[in-house]
Amino acid sequence: MQAWGAPSIPAGSARLLQRADAELVAAQFSHEAWERYSHAHLAAVRAGAALVAARGRPTGRRAPTTVWDMLDVVAPEFVRWSSFFAEGAGLRSAIEAGRFELVSVERAERALCAAEDFVDAVASSLSAATDTGDGPASSRVASRGLALRAS
Repeated sequence: MQAWGAPSIPAGSARLLQRADAELVAAQFSHEAWERYSHAHLAAVRAGAALVAARGRPTGRRAPTTVWDMLDVVAPEFVRWSSFFAEGAGLRSAIEAGRFELVSVERAERALCAAEDFVDAVASSLSAATDTGDGPASSRVASRGLALRAS
């Protein structure tokens, strides 16, 4: 697991990245494809939430409600990732409903590899933004009390 508590990453985002890492570890040790897929997707959701928490949740009457839709607004450079994981949200919901047979070993492995890359990309983005002074202060992020709905 990475040490996401570095001072350059806001505290709330660091906690979400730690949870993403824990999901990645669970995915890597899962013996069932459906379980691997589910953990990988949850890791991505938590990483996306970390980026949204750091950059600020979109507001307004028609503000997006899923992590992936919020990510498209606050981090458009991650649209390829948000599209990939948003497309997999239905499959994760089916898994949660007990439809384990829907996930192939290959699909689970692709999701895990993508989640690992996405978590790393989010961490790099957060570190780079705060190292250059472009990121928000962690106290502002923590005080917002962001509650994100996983897709």
